[in-house]
Amino acid sequence: MLNVGDIAPDFTAEDQDGNTHRLKQYRGQTVVLYFYPKDLTSGCTTQACDFRDNLNRLAAGNVVLLGVSPDTVKSHRKFADKESLNFPLLADPQKELVNRYGVWVEKSMYGRKYMGVERTTFILDKRGRIKHIFPKVKVQGHVQEVLNALAD
Repeated sequence: MLNVGDIAPDFTAEDQDGNTHRLKQYRGQTVVLYFYPKDLTSGCTTQACDFRDNLNRLAAGNVVLLGVSPDTVKSHRKFADKESLNFPLLADPQKELVNRYGVWVEKSMYGRKYMGVERTTFILDKRGRIKHIFPKVKVQGHVQEVLNALAD
């Protein structure tokens, strides 16, 4: 389990354009790393579009936004194209990142138990330390919560 103050686990992952991202490349910048369950689903689309619509506010504060789900690069490409997403969506089909960040958890729906991503956002400071964790994110109003936390 990760906590505020911990050094964020490094990673290497591809985005929807096939570009490779390493967390270390963002040292010196604040990073908003958000984990979401699945491309092209209603809640994940709402959340991604809200981030998209506020990207200029994040960029004004020299903040990098990275979305992560277990979907493939191809799935991310479809999602980004359909919703005009203008930030990297990192593919994690091997579930390395979701496990490293502790967001791959047992979930339950209609009495059925299964493994899935717990919608979670991490704010990482310029040194790569976890500054804030938003567990079990509710989509409505979440981007504003992130913006408020960044303003602190």
